[in-house]
Amino acid sequence: MSFVNESLTNVTAGQQYHSLVGIVLSSALTTLTCCVFLFINGTLLYTLRSKSVFRETSRYLLLYNLLFADTVLLAESQVLFLFSAGRVMLSYPVCGILAFLSNLTFVISPLTLVVMSLERYVAVCYPLRHSSIITVRNTGLAIVLVWAFGSLNVLAHISLLLQFPFADLESLQMKDHCTISAMMLTQISYHFEEAFTCFLFAVAGVTVISSYVGVIVAARSASTDKASAHKARNTMTLHLVQLGLSLLSTVHNPILATLSQIMSRVELLRIQIFIYVCTVLLPRCLSALIYGLRDQTIRPVLMHHLCCRLNHTH
Repeated sequence: MSFVNESLTNVTAGQQYHSLVGIVLSSALTTLTCCVFLFINGTLLYTLRSKSVFRETSRYLLLYNLLFADTVLLAESQVLFLFSAGRVMLSYPVCGILAFLSNLTFVISPLTLVVMSLERYVAVCYPLRHSSIITVRNTGLAIVLVWAFGSLNVLAHISLLLQFPFADLESLQMKDHCTISAMMLTQISYHFEEAFTCFLFAVAGVTVISSYVGVIVAARSASTDKASAHKARNTMTLHLVQLGLSLLSTVHNPILATLSQIMSRVELLRIQIFIYVCTVLLPRCLSALIYGLRDQTIRPVLMHHLCCRLNHTH
């Protein structure tokens, strides 16, 4: 009997050891990847503020807004991932701040892609009116409206959260990992989040696709600059890809919740890393990789700043 107990103890210790090693390796791997992306994003953000041509051009202002939101979300997602991997339980107030900030920056990306698509549509279909419609002032107003709309969504979530009877709880310490889903403490909060997400991506998808079709139709016109229309079409194709990846990140938590019921913690951890990288990390680094390397104006300045920073590091 003691031999059986000793064997079970060894198996349990072995499982705990492998689980601990897996957590450490996954945390180190994702953190290193995240730091690389944050370094590139941070350098591009600095690049977009380094020259007046970037500060005074609407599409670069929109890119800065998109990149800023993605960078904040990327950093916060990694922090929450490390808390989850390390089984760190937060209090409801602290988790609420992190979760709703994540929710805000998540909403900013598709809305900014909508404005960027409309800007390219106007540039191709109404080139003579582009400079009068897409001004720095109007672009700044559009960015303010994007953040205001995202903030209204957060305020709606907070008002729904306050309806939960926190006074009946023994403690404000959470018993689950901190996620946006974990802060949906009432049924109406889930329904509101689902409805808002569907509405957001439906509007964004219809707008980007309509702009894409409009550019294709305009490209067939003899009076349209073919090269400009071709670049705009490629840009909006990338916007659709980014929008699709952002939508994919909404299924991250539901997939993990389903898999957690049929898999062990070690197996779930391996799947979680893959899903996390594909649905959270990858979409948030695409903006820097796409625009930083593709744009002929940004690329030389970005490479100069990257090389300088790497030289200073060494």
